[in-house]
Amino acid sequence: MRSYINLTKIDAISFDLDDTLYDNTPIILKAESELERFLHHAYPLTIKLKRTDWLTLKRNLLKVRPELCHDTGLARVAMLTQGLCQLGYSIKEAEAGGHKGLHCFLAHRSGFTVSKPVLILLEALAQKYTLIGITNGNVDAERIGLGSLFDFVLSPGEGVRMKPAPDMFNMAMERLNISPESLLHVGDSHSSDVMGARLAGCQSIWLTPGFGSTEAGVAKGSLPHLEISSIEDLKFLI
Repeated sequence: MRSYINLTKIDAISFDLDDTLYDNTPIILKAESELERFLHHAYPLTIKLKRTDWLTLKRNLLKVRPELCHDTGLARVAMLTQGLCQLGYSIKEAEAGGHKGLHCFLAHRSGFTVSKPVLILLEALAQKYTLIGITNGNVDAERIGLGSLFDFVLSPGEGVRMKPAPDMFNMAMERLNISPESLLHVGDSHSSDVMGARLAGCQSIWLTPGFGSTEAGVAKGSLPHLEISSIEDLKFLI
């Protein structure tokens, strides 16, 4: 554990989810695989497209519609719809496929439970602090075991921008009726979690490396208040 800025009084703790509370990489890979399986079965022409082709299509789509960068679900629907149209499916078929594809992806994307040690840690923290989630992803917190531990979880979309934009931090502080400095954010990404928290005036703890992530060492820019190497290091807050 490394301290860069002294922590002050904490009223609530916000957690990033992906790669902070669990390793997100194998989960996403499985969800992508199941989506591909669904598409090949329901829309056989998609066998012509490799995963890299879908990624290229998505990158090009985001250049034309940059607002989709802040809504992963809408971006996936748009990508699938456009891809199906390009393969020759009607607009009606493509739009239906886009929404069905998203439903398939989300079903498998949240098909796991946070590990018992992490849940035990969160349960202990919840006895002392209000806990919430602030994530750039679209996992279903209820399904993965966090529903009873977090007061609420905020995700981007519908005009709410992804971290490091301060939107979700500001929303959280308004809902909790607390000052920026009394919210402590914990996350694995310096560029989104640390920078986002600092831009909103909140305290931050950087988990590095996080579950499945490779960021390590102090990055340039705003320093976190603390840097930890394991989520279990948060026991000092109890």
